[in-house]
Amino acid sequence: MIDPTLPLAQLAAQTAARFQQRFGRVPRWIAAGPGRVNIIGEHTDYNDGFVLPMAIDRYTLIAADFAYAGTKVQWHCAQRDVTAVFDLATTVQKGEPKWSNYVRGVFAGFQRRGQTPKGLDVVMDCTVPLGGGLSSSASLEVAAATLVELATGKMIDPVAKALICQKAEHEFAGVPCGIMDQFISVMGQQDQLLLLDCRTRQTQLVALTDPEIEVLIANTNVKHELGSSQYAVRRKQCEDAAKILGVMALRDVSMARLEAACSRLDPVVFRRAKHVVGEIERTVRAATEVRASNWPLVGELMYASHHSLRDDYEVSCRELDVMVEIAQSIGPAGGVIGSRMTGGGFGGCTVSLVRKSKVNEVARKLAADYEARTKIKPSLFVSRPAQGAVVLKG
Repeated sequence: MIDPTLPLAQLAAQTAARFQQRFGRVPRWIAAGPGRVNIIGEHTDYNDGFVLPMAIDRYTLIAADFAYAGTKVQWHCAQRDVTAVFDLATTVQKGEPKWSNYVRGVFAGFQRRGQTPKGLDVVMDCTVPLGGGLSSSASLEVAAATLVELATGKMIDPVAKALICQKAEHEFAGVPCGIMDQFISVMGQQDQLLLLDCRTRQTQLVALTDPEIEVLIANTNVKHELGSSQYAVRRKQCEDAAKILGVMALRDVSMARLEAACSRLDPVVFRRAKHVVGEIERTVRAATEVRASNWPLVGELMYASHHSLRDDYEVSCRELDVMVEIAQSIGPAGGVIGSRMTGGGFGGCTVSLVRKSKVNEVARKLAADYEARTKIKPSLFVSRPAQGAVVLKG
């Protein structure tokens, strides 16, 4: 019922074998960037707020070597059996296939720094669920950035690396994302959540070392097309609210101040702002309660987050709501501490904190009840907080 987690060393060996099969030699480098799940703090990053993500042990892996000659990059995607080709002798531009723009954008960012490698042969594989809201795009960007560091022999500041990856997503993929996904994929630490201040970019590690607590991620296997367009709409609504309130970002607004200004805001814009202001407060509180192992309150904060995302921010969907409802019905007696949607919304995944002794039982009930109510088979896996960008060979 729970999808197995393959050791990173085994995944690296598989990717290396695919490289050798394609290019006839062993790779010089192997690097990986993890996906992420956000425990709490949704749609707060582009409002200068706080987020509490962790890296997951699902990765984009790349095996690579210098090309025998020339300045071209041959970037082969093993999953799709498609190769993207672009030339580093000129300024890297957008191109086809579309997924390659995440890679192209990273190379363009390093070019602007004067950090351009020679031509490269690359094979990529990925175990991050695609379209599940677990940041497969950031894992790809961070893996690509780590390869450029290896190929040029120059490691850069982790914050600068994350920002190059974020800019690639903005400029080449056209997604106006915040900084959370790239930061956690670069900076994640084993057995640690990361409390990230998205304004100052300061980070605090929040230990999740309790051996009795598991992070269960349930993929609804639904992704509604509404999501991509509505992300930009929500961001604009938040900017409109901040402008009317006379602040730089909703980070600067208390709930009392927001409620006092209710009559000045469009009702929909008010609800969007209410979610953000409340979510920032919930996220900071959750970090404190995780440190104290106050699991009942952590669970309450997770459910409050989901209900706010459903009712005020309106980025949930029936499938996500069903998954959270089932988890909540199991409750603490059945081993569920808390559950919520995670990611941008309109489909994707939920994240639940579950007692280890009950995790298999919880997963079976979630899967069976969800399929009975939606006629969709979900995918579930467990992850510990994982290491961020990692070099496995090089």
